[in-house]
Amino acid sequence: MAELEADKKKEAVCVTGANGFIGSWLVRTLVEHGYTTIHASIFPGSDASHLFSLPGAAAADIVVYEADLLDAEAVARAVEGCTGVFHVASPCSLEDPKDPEKELLMPAVEGTKNVLEAARRFQVRRVVLTSSISALVPNPSWPPNIPFNETSWTDLHYCKSRQKWYPVSKTLAEKAAWEFAGKHGIDVVAIHPATCLGELLQPRLNASCAVLQQLLEGSTETQEYHWLGAVHVKDVAKAQVLLFETPAASGRYLCTDGIYQFADFAERVSKLFPEFPVHRFIGETQPGMMACKDAAKRLIDLGLVFTPVEDAVKDAVESLKAKGFLEQGKKQS
Repeated sequence: MAELEADKKKEAVCVTGANGFIGSWLVRTLVEHGYTTIHASIFPGSDASHLFSLPGAAAADIVVYEADLLDAEAVARAVEGCTGVFHVASPCSLEDPKDPEKELLMPAVEGTKNVLEAARRFQVRRVVLTSSISALVPNPSWPPNIPFNETSWTDLHYCKSRQKWYPVSKTLAEKAAWEFAGKHGIDVVAIHPATCLGELLQPRLNASCAVLQQLLEGSTETQEYHWLGAVHVKDVAKAQVLLFETPAASGRYLCTDGIYQFADFAERVSKLFPEFPVHRFIGETQPGMMACKDAAKRLIDLGLVFTPVEDAVKDAVESLKAKGFLEQGKKQS
């Protein structure tokens, strides 16, 4: 049995968006779990050098593939020879897109289709799709007395009418994935992380850690459309590997250490870091949203144990400071 397990761990796997915040943690976690051949697919011209200094990376065979997701042949080259694919890459900007169709929607949807077509072509065993809570919310028609769960889908009309294009891109991409998987008989499992926090392994600031950075700098943004809770990025990576390795896993998996108001999160951050001018929100930042401690029950039932959100915040703040993205805070007197 142990030998079988050892052989299984030597499967070659492909990670798209491998040099991003989640992707880098996933590569690190795969190496820690004994995966020795990792195809790291990255956007052409982006920096992936930090992957080679991850713990254990020297003993693994990490091969970088430059592949624009819209380039089907480049994507196919990255996937060829792999029995598993972790599709993490999806455009996400700190700025509002000037051309949402070109910048967000097309790369997310067509890119996902190209990854799945490559998986079909090379008979990949399973694709773990990194979706997002942005494919679950906002959903104004959700009953207020029930906590959000995996059966919720983002209301596209609601988002489009408010120019909220990132949730539109994640929702359309996931729907395209399920349609493609159903048509071609591909084994797809989806994970829906909440706001990911923790140590930044990559050199640049990512969107989810920027939410915390801006909160610490005094932002009054309520995150009304983009919040369910927070999760340590290392837990997301562990969950992705768990979903790949668990044969019975299927469907959608919410990945968050509970559901609660952004106002509650801000209060917790303020207590942890009183030296920063964290805004105190009055009332509900997510009107009508019901709190739930074990919202990720499907993952908890598979054995995932979540890191306390306070640890995720502390790790993120330490990292943001170390990388120069956050100056020591001083409250205005």
